Amino acid sequence: MTPDEHAREERLGGIYAFVAYFLWGFMPLYFLTLAPTGPWEVVSWRILFSLAFCAVLLTITRTWRKLIAILRDRRLVFWTIIAGLLIYVNWQVFLISTLTGHVIEGSLGYFINPIVTVLLGVLVLKERLRVAQWVAIGIAALAVVVIVVGYGAFPWIALTLAASFGTYGLVKKQIGPQVDAVSGLTLESLWLAPIAGIQLVVVGATTGLTIGTLGLGHTTLLLLAGVITAIPLLLFAAGARRAPLSVIGLLQFVAPILQFITGAWLLQEPMPLERWIGFALVWVALIVLTVDSLRAARKSRTAVIGPVV
Repeated sequence: MTPDEHAREERLGGIYAFVAYFLWGFMPLYFLTLAPTGPWEVVSWRILFSLAFCAVLLTITRTWRKLIAILRDRRLVFWTIIAGLLIYVNWQVFLISTLTGHVIEGSLGYFINPIVTVLLGVLVLKERLRVAQWVAIGIAALAVVVIVVGYGAFPWIALTLAASFGTYGLVKKQIGPQVDAVSGLTLESLWLAPIAGIQLVVVGATTGLTIGTLGLGHTTLLLLAGVITAIPLLLFAAGARRAPLSVIGLLQFVAPILQFITGAWLLQEPMPLERWIGFALVWVALIVLTVDSLRAARKSRTAVIGPVV
């Protein structure tokens, strides 16, 4: 690949990743259009329709053999089961936050996620942190304390989203490139299908299922849950393969920023002073973390190619 082709691929990767994060940023607005369908029913259909959509993709791309090869590897099967359970927790809590008026707290979870990822690197992978990374973690911890003490509520939604998605990323790292995006989502949805079925039975026996009962428009939107789930994931996978890690690191803030704007300005969720202070501390921590990451990446490149004279 020539330098021009490489640069073009990197730009294309950045565009793919940006579109993925942009779509994730406005995901709450899509799920809000599904009201009065509750979060338990929405997640169930999201799982089942994602599985159906992935099956169609595997058929069109003729990649069922890849999936079968993965199923023959017990280690990969184990990690895809763990990944499925983690993404289930993430999806369920995200839907609960979105459909119960806690979009802002959900955005906080994805702001905290990069810091949780760094912390998991220490606790699980035994990585050594730089001073700036420790400072960022300390500031983020202070932000949580401010929110708990000042706002009078423990941000369990934010912390659960950050922990589940951060751990999900760690598991995907263990899987590596052996499992492509479509096969991964297919298997994760497959393992969760029984849970989705049980939830639909429970919802049907209690509050009643809403699919097909609220008009053609609502039913169509609900049927699109699988497509809405899969497309950003596939775009992100395409972008992550092409764009530099530093670009992906910066773009990951697009989604929580858009979610924050959605909750604070479009949905008019309350933002008392204590919450502003907590968010401000998190943003300071992210600035520290981002600047440190960019410096480390620049030093790494210089070490590899030598000093520029």
